[in-house]
Amino acid sequence: MRDFKKYDVWKDSMKLVKQVYAISSSLPNQEKFGLVSQMSRAAISIPSNIAEGTGRNSDIEFKRFLEIAIGSSFELETQIILCVELEFVNEMESKLVLTEINKIQKQINNLILKIKQDNKL
Repeated sequence: MRDFKKYDVWKDSMKLVKQVYAISSSLPNQEKFGLVSQMSRAAISIPSNIAEGTGRNSDIEFKRFLEIAIGSSFELETQIILCVELEFVNEMESKLVLTEINKIQKQINNLILKIKQDNKL
């Protein structure tokens, strides 16, 4: 069984959750059950799916959970961009988070590619 806590992508995505919570706390109260809730769920989904995937018995299943995690990262990226367009967050603030999201997307993609190569998929 793999130890998810040893994966840099899991560590980075845990830091991302903290960043997202910091940003979402500055959003208007009317967004508490809308954008704030969606952003929190998408952010939490990334490290959660990485962790769940490491507990699976096969690389194929691990890959499937990584694909869910990367999907959540694209969802979160869209929500951060929306926050800027709705003028809830300034562009400087969003750049740090968007850069981190893109880094995590690359890390997940590299893991998926490694699994595909190792399993000749």
